[in-house]
Amino acid sequence: MENWQKDFLEILEDVTDEVEHFFVGVTEIVDSFFEVSETIASQLQNTIEIEFDLYLQDWAEPLFDVYSDLEDVMNDLEQPFPHLVEPTDTRHPACKGCSQYHGQVYNGNLLVCGMHPYGWEDNNCPDWQSSN
Repeated sequence: MENWQKDFLEILEDVTDEVEHFFVGVTEIVDSFFEVSETIASQLQNTIEIEFDLYLQDWAEPLFDVYSDLEDVMNDLEQPFPHLVEPTDTRHPACKGCSQYHGQVYNGNLLVCGMHPYGWEDNNCPDWQSSN
């Protein structure tokens, strides 16, 4: 009677070993699958990022060109309209309070006055007249 019990225990041990080997093999397969999956996911992510960046460049570059052209047009539109530049202590101090001071900018060029279009060098302009 002892033989069949011993044989039964040996069969159980063999089954246990085989089940353990099976699950070790499955674990190794699953681990290698995850490694391959991570590699594929990383490559896919890099590829998608590169393709998306290229797509955005192709899409956005013409917009930047249009914006740049529009900015140039706006700058060109601003230049023809004169705007006033007031004399300060550092820029055209001889013209402060002068009735002949013009101070308009035309196409990027400042016309200081009719007598001295570029202004007077020192603080004693010979043509200064009070604006009062």
